Amino acid sequence: MGWTKEQAYINRMPTPDDFFAIDMRVGTVLEAAPFPEARKPAIQLTIDFGPELGVRRSSAQITVHYSPETLVGRQVIAVTNIGTRKIAGFTSEVLVLGAMPGPTEVVLLNPDHPVPNGTRIG
Repeated sequence: MGWTKEQAYINRMPTPDDFFAIDMRVGTVLEAAPFPEARKPAIQLTIDFGPELGVRRSSAQITVHYSPETLVGRQVIAVTNIGTRKIAGFTSEVLVLGAMPGPTEVVLLNPDHPVPNGTRIG
C-alpha cells in the first residue's frame, strides 16, 4: 500500500545537506498591516534582516494570536532563501516561522533574547 502525499512528506528523512541549505534568520518587524485581499486571514509584514539581507516582505497567516500593532518591533525567525510567492498581488519574499498547535493557529518563533538582525539560525 502506498503513502499519501502528506505521509510521504512527513516520513521523508531529510539529509543534513537538505537542512543546511535552508537559510533561517532573525529579523525585526518594521511594519505590519492587515491583508484583507488574501484568501485566508493574513498580515503583511516588512522585516529588517540586517545589512547583509536588507528589508524583506512576507504575508503571514498569524491573525489568531497577533494583530498588526502587536508585531511592530518584534523579532521573528524566517526562512529567507525560498524564493518569492505572489499572494493576491503581494510579493512574499520570506517564510515567517511558527509553531502550529492547530491547523489555522500559528505561534511565532523568536529568540529568547534580542540578537542582531540577520543572525543565522542553526
